[in-house]
Amino acid sequence: VQLQASGGGLVEPGGSLRLSCAAPSSIFSINVMGWYRQAPGEQRELVAGITYGGSTNYADPVKGRFTISRDNTKKTVYLQMNHLKPEDTAVYYCLIVASDGNYWGRGTLVTVSS
Repeated sequence: VQLQASGGGLVEPGGSLRLSCAAPSSIFSINVMGWYRQAPGEQRELVAGITYGGSTNYADPVKGRFTISRDNTKKTVYLQMNHLKPEDTAVYYCLIVASDGNYWGRGTLVTVSS
């Protein structure tokens, strides 16, 4: 099962991007949905997560700038990224935690540069 994240691209510092990731209809009982990122030479790290009921958590570097949300009817998770900084440059991956396992999406590259 492949998830496809979309919405990445090149943006100037201070700009915004919105990522999205949809789970296929074959995945049921989705619990947590989240976003991770991996910068060159770094380990993959959690950016934000959201439960089925809407509880959220964020990594400290993105608090106040990023907002995670989800549409349970569409099985889609979003990441609104505002006030982007060069250090936000990374490949962003979505993660879906379902009753039958964890599913990772293909990464989408976000580059913040002037």
